[in-house]
Amino acid sequence: MSAAPDRFTTLAGASRYEPDKIKGSRFIACVGPASTAEEAAQFVESVREDFDDARHVGFAWRLGAAGDVTRSSDDGEPSGSTGRPILMQIEGHEVSNAVAAVVRYFGGVKLGVGGLMRAYGGAAGQALDRAELLQVEVQVRLRCMHAYGDSGAIQGVLAAWELTAQDEEYGETVSFSVDVGLRAVEAVETALRDATGARATTDRLKGA
Repeated sequence: MSAAPDRFTTLAGASRYEPDKIKGSRFIACVGPASTAEEAAQFVESVREDFDDARHVGFAWRLGAAGDVTRSSDDGEPSGSTGRPILMQIEGHEVSNAVAAVVRYFGGVKLGVGGLMRAYGGAAGQALDRAELLQVEVQVRLRCMHAYGDSGAIQGVLAAWELTAQDEEYGETVSFSVDVGLRAVEAVETALRDATGARATTDRLKGA
């Protein structure tokens, strides 16, 4: 099993591209970032609202640092002609946490399955070619618990690693969350333990 990636490429923002018509049909590709399925679905819905008179809006998205969460839809076009070619373009451009929706205005001439695959996939690919990309470091959220007497040592570690405590809670002990880059998480855990004589404890909650 390969190690989880510590960084991935995504889209810096939303953009659109419309290539030349194909036998009278217009294809408008809309691409953008999305970190969850809910965000991706909202993006597709916003495209539908912007082009509410279009016959079809095929889409696909790819989520997660490893890009292992995917979905695609033909939206009424022949099976396999729309969503899959769009997804293949996202995968081919090696971007994740990304969604692409391609709007079609029918031009009166049927394109056939092969023609539709080239048209939908081509529009998505050209939009992705022009999109601004962004490198994202995978984050791990740590929950740390420590005694009040170790607060100074803990603050020293956070300052040294340029980390910011979040969601602090003060009871019998102090607890807080902190987001750490995947490559640094083990070193930060070790630094927290060493600074407090192993009195501080950490739990990895989830990817941030």
